[in-house]
Amino acid sequence: MEITQIHQKIYEIRGQKVMLDFDLADIYNVQTKVLNQSVKRNIERFPERFMFRLTIEEWEYMRSQIVTASDQNKRNVTSTPFAFTEHGVTMLSSVLKSQKAIQINIMIIVAFILMKQITNNQSNLKQQLFQLEQKYDRQFDDIFEAINYLLKKDSLEKQTKERGRIGYKKE
Repeated sequence: MEITQIHQKIYEIRGQKVMLDFDLADIYNVQTKVLNQSVKRNIERFPERFMFRLTIEEWEYMRSQIVTASDQNKRNVTSTPFAFTEHGVTMLSSVLKSQKAIQINIMIIVAFILMKQITNNQSNLKQQLFQLEQKYDRQFDDIFEAINYLLKKDSLEKQTKERGRIGYKKE
C-alpha cells in the first residue's frame, strides 16, 4: 500500500483529519466487524478525541461524497462508522498486533504527518502571498497613477494641437 492511497482515505470531519473504520479495515486486510470488535474490547484506549462515531447526517453526507462509501450499503443503517483521529490510528497498533498492522500503522502515521506539513506549507504560502500582494499593490497603484497621468497628458497635448492658433497671424 502506498502513502498516496492512504492519503486518499483521510477525511476532514468535525474539523479533524480522520480515517473511517471500513477504510482502516481494508488497509489492515481485516473485516470491519473484526476491527470494531477489537476496538470495543479495548474501548478504554479510545477516548472521544481518538475516535468517535459519525452521526447519521454526517454518514449520509459522506456516502454521497465518497464513491467507496457507497459499497457500505450492507452496513446496518443505525450503526454508523467510527472515525479515528491520528491518535486513534496510533492506538490501533496496540489493539491489532500483527506484523502487517504495525507496518501499515507506520505508513498511516507518515501520511498524517505529510498532510500536516502540506497544510503548514499552504498556510505559510498564503501568508507570503498576502504580504507580496500588499507590497506590490501599493507599487502598482503608483504605476497606474503614472500611466493615467501620461495618458491624460497625451490627450491634452493632442487637444492643444487641434485648436487653431490664437493671436497675430502672419500671412
